[in-house]
Amino acid sequence: MEKSVAWIDEKNIITIELNELEVTGETNLTIDVEGHTSPVQSIDLLNSKTVKITLQNTLPLGKEAFLNVGENKLPIYARDVVRTPWFDQTNDASDERLGYVYSQEKTSFSVWAPTATNMDLVLQDYRISMGRKSNGVWHTTVVGNWNNAHYHFAVSVNGKEQQVNDPYGKSMTANSGRSVVLDLDSTDPSGFRGINYPKVSKQDAIIYELHIRDATSSVESGVQHKGRFLGLTERNTKTSAGYSTGLSYIKNLGCTHVQLLPVQDFARVDETKPKESYNWGYDPLFYFVPEGSYATDPNNPYARVNECKQMIQAFHEEGLSIILDVVYNHVFCHEESAFEKLVPGYYFRYQQDGSLSNGTGTGNDIATERKMARKFILDCIDYWINEYNVDGFRFDLMGAMDVETIKAIQSRCLQEERPILLLGEGWELDTQLPSNQKATNSQADHLLEVSFFNDTFRDSIKGNLFKSDDVGYANGNGHYIERLPQLVSGSCNEKFGDRLFSNPLQSVNYVECHDNHTLWDRLRISNPDASELNRKRMHQIATGLTLLSQGVPFLHAGQEFFRTKNGDENSYISGDNINQIDWLQRGREDETVQWVHNLIALRKQYSLFRLDSSEEIQHRLHIISAPDPVFGYMIVGEREDFAIFINPTDQEMKIGMPAEGRWEKQISNHSPASPISCLLQTSTDMGAFEIAVWRKKRF
Repeated sequence: MEKSVAWIDEKNIITIELNELEVTGETNLTIDVEGHTSPVQSIDLLNSKTVKITLQNTLPLGKEAFLNVGENKLPIYARDVVRTPWFDQTNDASDERLGYVYSQEKTSFSVWAPTATNMDLVLQDYRISMGRKSNGVWHTTVVGNWNNAHYHFAVSVNGKEQQVNDPYGKSMTANSGRSVVLDLDSTDPSGFRGINYPKVSKQDAIIYELHIRDATSSVESGVQHKGRFLGLTERNTKTSAGYSTGLSYIKNLGCTHVQLLPVQDFARVDETKPKESYNWGYDPLFYFVPEGSYATDPNNPYARVNECKQMIQAFHEEGLSIILDVVYNHVFCHEESAFEKLVPGYYFRYQQDGSLSNGTGTGNDIATERKMARKFILDCIDYWINEYNVDGFRFDLMGAMDVETIKAIQSRCLQEERPILLLGEGWELDTQLPSNQKATNSQADHLLEVSFFNDTFRDSIKGNLFKSDDVGYANGNGHYIERLPQLVSGSCNEKFGDRLFSNPLQSVNYVECHDNHTLWDRLRISNPDASELNRKRMHQIATGLTLLSQGVPFLHAGQEFFRTKNGDENSYISGDNINQIDWLQRGREDETVQWVHNLIALRKQYSLFRLDSSEEIQHRLHIISAPDPVFGYMIVGEREDFAIFINPTDQEMKIGMPAEGRWEKQISNHSPASPISCLLQTSTDMGAFEIAVWRKKRF
């Protein structure tokens, strides 16, 4: 039978869960804290197995304490008390610098663990006792040059000692073996701090989502360091047919930002044998550490840091900004996480019955609303901005995070001279946090600097994500056409009904991302009887609307050449054969690649496609009357006007231009390789599944 344990559930309340013991009104109960008695105020028998003891004073944490029950001596451990506001306030170490601070003469180490009764630093082969501050921070300073030294902590908490790596560690040995002290200054590539690259605001952003390994793992990538950080530093790589790949291809496409799937240390890939397993990276382990499977030598803690910086530097040198996909909503394994080993029960949300909250669907939800969890996230954001020069963050399952933490991140990022883009998945998730505290789409008015993935845009264009046979505007003969006025307006235009956002820059417009089926695979399911040519044109309509609508356009790598994952809907561990970018396909579909390039160039050339306020959109964007289900809209400028028409049918349709004058057809997916020069008067024909843009100069 399990022995009885006394648990601290409130600052002055202890709960005993009785097993072999019996407690009656005659039982002598005393509290012993390191030889000192703590007076008892009352004893309540809640049921036959549970006793609640209320103390006269607060029981100090971080000290060995025992409950004497007659002649039995029970250890007292912290439990629910760590999730009380009192604990958060009393042990608030938000102003402390945690982790290590290195110099050639000495290195200091700090770690937060208020309920621990002992903490030792294990540095190489030395075990060093650490001192405790009143806020629960354990610290020590070790004289000497400890660059490249391995370390971890030996923490005693709740009656057992565990070995734990530093959650603030900056690099590690292979497979998250041990934390490593690094002289971070030495990890900078030459010129890393002085690159003069375009600092692109959100208004001008065009985002390209990329998995580091997918980008270069194909034999046809022409890249030497396949699947590595360094693979995305190589310039002028080509396929065997001579088509550009990798970094140079991405630069030439014209997007402004590359959004990288998680680069922070993650589980499920053996870093020493990366080809034997695959993962997107949404199984986070250590948040300050670059993933070792992307380094040329995962056993060298210096390599992963230096090579990650080399990759970012290469993107910056090509004029591209970097957004990191970050996962602050859960950890890979709750029980084995450094958070749980250091402060059991604190960093995660719990149900009323004491079980873990699981709104993320991963087994645990990080309690971002608690002070030291919020501090950890803010420190991590700060670190990647300062140490790695990144330009933005995409928050995985942001709806599981709290509004105040996202607001704090927002405030921190506004302190930078360069724009730091913030975007996230604002889905409503069943986590143990009140709805009005979740950073969901419904709270967009409180997070004006944050952009949200617009699932209404996605589902209206290609069909409901969770209904494989559903169709949208592009592939359903104009289905959901009534939604398009709002969607092309950045989902913030009150004259077109209920708005989703306060301003267009809060809307991330997309029809494909790493999750779920690629758009091409979805069209195969939803439109099985359509010809391949018509499916390609449906695909082009969806991509075209993404790039021509107000808001922030988002493309998934390979979307521009009909990327397929062979029908795999959730390829997070499916391997390179499914996930790698098919660079031969890029060559076969070069004409469509050039069409997307031209669309991007058009958007970048004319600010009318990048309006930054709902007021400007209401003033300049007008819906054009067209034969159903053709959709048209006009954007009115000072020097020119644009008319955009989409025909989502397999029939040719005659349309009327919105005004008389000399209209020049700028671009169409029916002639994707180059712009078209064609003067029109009042009407013209729209081809089957055509999306086209006309421009009229004002003289």
